Amino acid sequence: MFTGIIEHTGKVVSLEPLKGGLEITIESPLAESLDIDDSVSINGVCHTVVKRSGIRFTVQSVEETLRKTAICDLEKGSLVNLEDSLTLQKKIDGHIVQGHVDTAGTITAIEQEGADWLLHISYDPSFARYLVPRGSISVDGISLTIARLTNSDFTLAIIPYTWEHTNLHERRTGERVNLEFDILGKYVLRAIETGSMDISSYRKDATSG
Repeated sequence: MFTGIIEHTGKVVSLEPLKGGLEITIESPLAESLDIDDSVSINGVCHTVVKRSGIRFTVQSVEETLRKTAICDLEKGSLVNLEDSLTLQKKIDGHIVQGHVDTAGTITAIEQEGADWLLHISYDPSFARYLVPRGSISVDGISLTIARLTNSDFTLAIIPYTWEHTNLHERRTGERVNLEFDILGKYVLRAIETGSMDISSYRKDATSG
């Protein structure tokens, strides 16, 4: 589990094929605090550390991960967002992020507006029900708030600090990003859809007082 508050960025130093998957080695100061079998978020995707040496660590992405996320788009030299897993001593400054990416979106435009940056991202309309205006979303592992929303795209307002201290400043139009929708919203929606939460009774109670 993660918070979506990016602690470090890292640089991909090698990518090796692995029986349909991919072995990825990343260079970052974060490596010094990681151990074998630790979980780490790489661009919002939860991975397990399988090797570590100095300021480098290695993870393995299986075929399913490559199929559902933009991890397969990484190249040698790519800058990635990193976050160590949540502990009981760590503040949740962002929102609850599992590292289980739902889909990949595509950056359609990048604009500067005063000191801020506007990031426009398109996504599969079948996921529209998971998004709400001013709601939380994880984009490449970053906890962000949706500023504008339609059924096929949304806009994020990025403050200068986040822009400079994540991989966003290196992003370009047409590139894909990993999207994870708010887990709390997904649970509520699932409960309503399966009939385990009858919202009509709540409406009745609210109007009967």
